[in-house]
Amino acid sequence: MRCFLIALLGLAMPALAAEPVLRPSARLLFKAPEMLQAGHCVAYEEGGAGWGSAEPEFYLRGTVVASEVQTRRLKTCPLVPGKNLDQYSREEFNRHALAFPCLAAGVPERDEQIGIVRVRITEWETPHAARAANAGRLFRGMFVDRKLEKNMEIELEADLLGLCR
Repeated sequence: MRCFLIALLGLAMPALAAEPVLRPSARLLFKAPEMLQAGHCVAYEEGGAGWGSAEPEFYLRGTVVASEVQTRRLKTCPLVPGKNLDQYSREEFNRHALAFPCLAAGVPERDEQIGIVRVRITEWETPHAARAANAGRLFRGMFVDRKLEKNMEIELEADLLGLCR
């Protein structure tokens, strides 16, 4: 009724600001916040997705310190001309991983809501083979560009984590 009266009287309605898009990580925190409460054991896993291996080869485990939904401005992903992501050096891969989530070239910047979980690390296993340098966040005792240490804290999107087995 109010909208009808406003239109009838010719009054302008204030423009509604575009709501930031909810990433899957934010939806997870809204739908199942109990899964990622402080103190819960969580794991981030890489590798092991092939036919021969059901278990992840590489992982880090820790306890949830905090989780929240944040609005972040997404920018264009850093690209290396003439290379695909699987051809990146470790340094190039890290630059991309640190910018993630990011947008493809030509897509305008935008705000998105992201579910972020702060994790205190308790244990890990990382790949050491050179071919793993651009395969994931875990490599040679590092998480992206940081040396892994017991009790250090990192942040990950909620949908990248699972509960410990």
